[in-house]
Amino acid sequence: MSVQPYVFFNGRCEEALDYYTEKLGAEVLLKMRYKDAPPDPHNPPRAGLEEKIMHVSIKMGSTVWMASDGHCDPAAKMEGFALSLTAEPAVAEHYFNALADGGQVTLPFQPTFWSKGFGMVLDRFGLMWMVTLPED
Repeated sequence: MSVQPYVFFNGRCEEALDYYTEKLGAEVLLKMRYKDAPPDPHNPPRAGLEEKIMHVSIKMGSTVWMASDGHCDPAAKMEGFALSLTAEPAVAEHYFNALADGGQVTLPFQPTFWSKGFGMVLDRFGLMWMVTLPED
């Protein structure tokens, strides 16, 4: 079994992909725009969404996750979940700081009783991340 997150960026998917690619080394495996979908008279795309991302597969490290612009509702919030990023000490704090740039640190990256480094940050796209060092 494999469980993969599917994140809706509410119209900011392209911007998020560019940021994660540059700052976290993410790799886009597949990207489809709404204009690429076959016509469906029962469910046509809303006007103005043609260039928005309908579906994308992203690889970060050994994990593949998926995303979309969704319905492009800027009032929608991403709540009730976080992505957990485990990285080696040489890069973990760098990733944390990259995610914090333009976002909001909710727990500074610091030693805890369960890890030599852990922090939580809400990134500029509204996605909560938990960055942690692996167990020794």
